[in-house]
Amino acid sequence: MYEAFDLKGKTALVTGCKRGIGKAMAEGLAEAGADIIGVSASLELENSKVEQSVKKIGRDFKAYQCDFSKRESLHSFLSAVNKDHQSIDILVNNAGTILRKPAAEHPDEYWDEVIEVNLNAQFIISREIGKGMIERGSGKIVFIASLLTFQGGITVPGYAASKGAIGQLTMALSNEWASQGVNVNAIAPGYVATDNTQALRDDAERSEAILSRIPQGRWGTAEDFKGVAVFLSSDASNYMNGSIVTVDGGWMGR
Repeated sequence: MYEAFDLKGKTALVTGCKRGIGKAMAEGLAEAGADIIGVSASLELENSKVEQSVKKIGRDFKAYQCDFSKRESLHSFLSAVNKDHQSIDILVNNAGTILRKPAAEHPDEYWDEVIEVNLNAQFIISREIGKGMIERGSGKIVFIASLLTFQGGITVPGYAASKGAIGQLTMALSNEWASQGVNVNAIAPGYVATDNTQALRDDAERSEAILSRIPQGRWGTAEDFKGVAVFLSSDASNYMNGSIVTVDGGWMGR
């Protein structure tokens, strides 16, 4: 059974891998045998913490920088990565951003940036990397959705809209590509102790309210996502298409 989870000989592109969930998933994929291509807006091109971790595991790591809010930067990155790598077997669309302000005060700039990074860039990356997967007849694409794929949230209308759309995009691409050997699925994290949730964790009232609703009784950690990332990137999930897997300590069950 272990062979179904073996990623030796595979190359995985992980966006937003500098820290948090993205870094942990890159490390988990490397532990399962994959070589890693890492990209984020501020990722060091040499000797980053994630590169050190991946190389310590014994896998290759190649770093890129890309500002996902700028279309020109995105296309330059895609051109470079497709030129440098013959094939990409796994794509983990983790890069994202969140900007908080009540809806009535939410400026155009907040909305545009969040939608560009969280939705537009992810579609374009998936389209361009997905072309090669379709040609080869195999590939794994993993989006990072959210509890706000299912719920509206508070003071984050752009983020909620983008993550709702990611759920639909996961299913839309799956409907077209499943028959061509490409599995497209998503992970929906619950409340995880990362930079994105620092404001919530610093708010004692909100933090207590959140924890009281999580059956497992704790915030998630980045390491909680290693296993599910490997599963959705491996042969073990070959009959999964268009699924959104919640990793939330039981939040959605409640």
